[in-house]
Amino acid sequence: MIVKHVWLKRTVQSTVLVYFLLLIVVPILGVYVQGLSEGWTKFADSVIQPIAWDAVLRTLQLAVIATLINTVFGTLIAWVLVRYRFPGRRILNSLVDLPFALPTAVGGLMILLLLGPQSWLGSFAKSHNIEIVYQQPAIVIAMIFVTFPFVIRTIQPLLEELDPAEEEASYTLGASRSGTFWKVIFPAMRPGVIGGAMLAFSRALAEFGAVVLVAGNIPGKTLVASVQIYGNVESYNPTGAAAVSVVLLTLSFLVLWSVNLLTARRDER
Repeated sequence: MIVKHVWLKRTVQSTVLVYFLLLIVVPILGVYVQGLSEGWTKFADSVIQPIAWDAVLRTLQLAVIATLINTVFGTLIAWVLVRYRFPGRRILNSLVDLPFALPTAVGGLMILLLLGPQSWLGSFAKSHNIEIVYQQPAIVIAMIFVTFPFVIRTIQPLLEELDPAEEEASYTLGASRSGTFWKVIFPAMRPGVIGGAMLAFSRALAEFGAVVLVAGNIPGKTLVASVQIYGNVESYNPTGAAAVSVVLLTLSFLVLWSVNLLTARRDER
């Protein structure tokens, strides 16, 4: 019986390991190998090539903007969902995960239909000389949509686990509401705020489905890294596509490593 249990345990472990290697590790290694297959010089040339480098920098810039917006509003939404009870709260809480369930291309289509030139909002903005779709604001909106749940879902558990006695003790000692928030509540929320923001940033870097429908993909203006990678593939330039992918993958690895380090430190406390 013991031998059978050990055999089953090892079989399950081996199956999981093989599955993980085939699904995650091998494709990632393939991207690095392809990107560096022609040497560091060719890799550097592919990355710093004006169109590619401009697309990477624009992606970083717009991802930062989307992350900052989601961090602020995600924190507020998490606070409201945890601290207040109101009609429709459960429905709103369920809708938070909608960007996870929807294909990102559907999200892009929603933005296009809502803010496109033929829509009411799009026509109103155009009448005031404001362009949204096929411009950078549309890219930011697409990034915000696909990364919307991250900050909320990382903060919610921390707020739910916060002991009300700590707040009551702070009020008893004469602290104001703002003082209690910044000295008692926010320190408990901070790992979730930082971790959620990092995950949102990492996700925004690689967004393609929603962005490609609303960006316009104009080099030097609205072309982002993920669409530039797609363009390289379509142009039969896999090395160039892989080189830019290596940059995005490395940035994502650094972000995820930082999140794991932050989580480990929080668990040690």
